[in-house]
Amino acid sequence: MELKELFKNAANASRSLGLLAAEKINTVLRDLADEAIKQTPILLIENEKDLERMSKEDPRYDRLRLTEKRIQDIANDIRNVAGLESPLNETLVEKTLDNGLVLKKIRVPVGVIGVIYEARPNVTFDVFSLCIKTGNVAVLKGGSDAAFSNEAIISLIHKVLKAHNIDTSVALLLPSDRTATESLLNATGLVDVIIPRGSQQLIDFVRKNAKVPVIETGAGIVHTYFDESGDVEKGRAIINNAKTRRVSVCNALDCLIIHKARLGDLSALIEPLTSANVEIFADKPSYNAIKNSYPSSLLKPADEEHFGTEFLDYKMSIKTVENLDEALDHISRYSSKHSEAIISESENNIETFLNTVDAAAVYANTSTAFTDGAQFGLGAEIGISTQKLHARGPMGLEELTSYKWIVRGEGQVRGN
Repeated sequence: MELKELFKNAANASRSLGLLAAEKINTVLRDLADEAIKQTPILLIENEKDLERMSKEDPRYDRLRLTEKRIQDIANDIRNVAGLESPLNETLVEKTLDNGLVLKKIRVPVGVIGVIYEARPNVTFDVFSLCIKTGNVAVLKGGSDAAFSNEAIISLIHKVLKAHNIDTSVALLLPSDRTATESLLNATGLVDVIIPRGSQQLIDFVRKNAKVPVIETGAGIVHTYFDESGDVEKGRAIINNAKTRRVSVCNALDCLIIHKARLGDLSALIEPLTSANVEIFADKPSYNAIKNSYPSSLLKPADEEHFGTEFLDYKMSIKTVENLDEALDHISRYSSKHSEAIISESENNIETFLNTVDAAAVYANTSTAFTDGAQFGLGAEIGISTQKLHARGPMGLEELTSYKWIVRGEGQVRGN
């Protein structure tokens, strides 16, 4: 079947999807979670086929890999979504005009949502779960690196949909080739919005070539500023967690910014990173401060290219600043507006940082690893929006809805 026909089927399916009862959708999700657990051996076999084609040294390898624990976590996330209140038909505004017209503004599905993503098979589950919960059709365009995994997952989803007599066109997986991407980007009138999840290169390509509206998500160039008044013990734990908890995710720390007055504490702050063999690219002041304490094999002088880089690896840069204003300038210059943090005991500096930094999530004295839909209580997420129109930050259920006005009258007509 031609891709345009698939898009037409998706658009047709979206009209009936919004009519499904909330409890039926929740049952579908719970059954999908159960089926994912039941089919874990098959999912792991197919995932292994993908893993065999990728070097373990590739930063994307960890994102691609499924394990029994990760599939259990995915199933739990699906159940969490099933347990959330549906935002559909929520009344946002209701009023009666002087002429007697009754106006109501309610949440409705966006319609058909296309998601383009790379080597992250969990996204297939996440996107479908959030889309069906909000009455949206999911058109999925995964990367070739995860082709076997995604095919196994979509087969599982279709099995559950068929069991509930729901049109399988509500969840479409496109071929993994570039032609399918180009067709999706040009599916005006059939696809309502496209959400790219992945590298900055992918996001830039989608933004430049799409004729369908785009919501940008994913790329995270993340900073943490250790202020003059920062607490060392807090800083050690926060920096280590933000950098090493999972390096291949978009909320991982890329650049530590440190006040020059605290260079004497830098060795203690980054000492936990040695256990994970984190490679440090340090500017001259910070390099001199740690050259006798941090392993020489892991320490290198920083070049300009090391700032403004999303490493997605066990690598981190360090920038020394004179004061908070210089830290804010550095973040403004290099941030992708994803997640930024300050470690400080100064309430004034904390408030200045929180109110000044332009990012989807801004933190004080905690790890940027929390930028995540599940952690924010959203059940799961379709991505982290780094733009300002429509949605910003973790995109959960509400962010996958639009609204419309319902107007009820009793024969009123408008005069001149």
